[in-house]
Amino acid sequence: MQWRNRPDVTRWLLRTTVSADDLRERLMGEPDPRDHSFVVLLGEERVAMGYLEVRDGMGQDGGREPVGAEALLGWNISPGHWRRGIGTAICAELLAIAFGELRVRRVEAGCFADNVGSWKVMEKCGMRREQHGIEDSWHAELGWVDGFTYAMLRREWEDQRAR
Repeated sequence: MQWRNRPDVTRWLLRTTVSADDLRERLMGEPDPRDHSFVVLLGEERVAMGYLEVRDGMGQDGGREPVGAEALLGWNISPGHWRRGIGTAICAELLAIAFGELRVRRVEAGCFADNVGSWKVMEKCGMRREQHGIEDSWHAELGWVDGFTYAMLRREWEDQRAR
């Protein structure tokens, strides 16, 4: 996936460089029960990646502990395949995996506020903007910029699917 470290791809990613070995290890190495990342193929071409990390929810100790209750989503797409609905399809599939297969109760995703493509994808998939952080995110070229956090609960996803 030669495109992963291109400047036009990494402009809105937090991790701006990933070695081919690290990427291969993450996707092909020893399975991590909390990592449900995948590569999207179009024919034989790797055109995108989806990331899903299961996390523990925040909460007090004792009683019902929030182990594996949440997931963090993300994606990146080869520039030659932008604006073709791939991001929306990935986000929808990540939500289906998180809520359907993994049965988490809450999903979050974040982006730089100026990354219009990402937040539009999240909104198309029914996620709601929960936070607009003012200058809460460091960008190597732009300095401190605003960030958005989007989220969805399993019951919201189930209601959306029932319509």
